[in-house]
Amino acid sequence: MRPPYPHPIIAREGWPFVFATLIAAAALTWYFGWWSIPFWLLVLFMLQFFRDPPREVPDDPRAVLSPADGRIVEVSRAHDPYVKREALKLSVFMNVFNVHSNRSPVDCVVKERWYFPGAFVNAALDKASLENERNALWLRTPEGGDVTCVQVAGLIARRILCYVDAGAGLKRGARFGFIRFGSRVDVYLPLDAQVRASIGDKVYAAESVLAWVKTPNSKPK
Repeated sequence: MRPPYPHPIIAREGWPFVFATLIAAAALTWYFGWWSIPFWLLVLFMLQFFRDPPREVPDDPRAVLSPADGRIVEVSRAHDPYVKREALKLSVFMNVFNVHSNRSPVDCVVKERWYFPGAFVNAALDKASLENERNALWLRTPEGGDVTCVQVAGLIARRILCYVDAGAGLKRGARFGFIRFGSRVDVYLPLDAQVRASIGDKVYAAESVLAWVKTPNSKPK
């Protein structure tokens, strides 16, 4: 299922950076010729960093999708500090070469949103989940399940962007935010979720299935 795609192939957050580096590179080319090559490489970096391709969303209503591109760095049982419960935690680490657009992992209504200022340690470290700047969303599925999705800033990331608040409805794969320049997204799931992803797996936002959750019509596997 391909959802409506409201943004161009370059994320809207990236255009100021693309234009600024493009103007600088063009001006330096005019004055310094081939010495401007590093700035053209910077333009290319901005284009690849802010790319935001459309994705094919799986039809399975049980599927919990990855909210971000990157690699799985944690799969564990953990305390969800936002919804105050024991949960299954999966973490996706994004380096500067991954797509940084964040997508909803489930069909849901946003029950609550929390923002926490914090540090900027390496997002690949477990302590980043509780020490770094972060934005958390409590998502309630149509079946009444709770999923917590947390955007976490990293060593280089200095800006978390989130475009939804409490009361907003989201479809699986819908774009809800962006993190600039390397970061992490944590997902907390019910304990009875069937985890599919493993540490080290490469995942893609809105396409890769992290786990399955129970629905009224689902059968045990």
